[in-house]
Amino acid sequence: MMNNLMNEDLVRAHMAARLGEAQEQRRGRRHAAARRLSRKAEQAARQARLALARAS
Repeated sequence: MMNNLMNEDLVRAHMAARLGEAQEQRRGRRHAAARRLSRKAEQAARQARLALARAS
């Protein structure tokens, strides 16, 4: 009985740790995606400024 409860606690702790890791990974991926989008936006703005400079 006691051993079973310890096992359940271990499983619960392990699941919580895995959940935490998964959340960290998702946060990291969102950060990376935001950086990529930001770089794309900066590049688009640069190209627009260049096109405006050429047009005038």
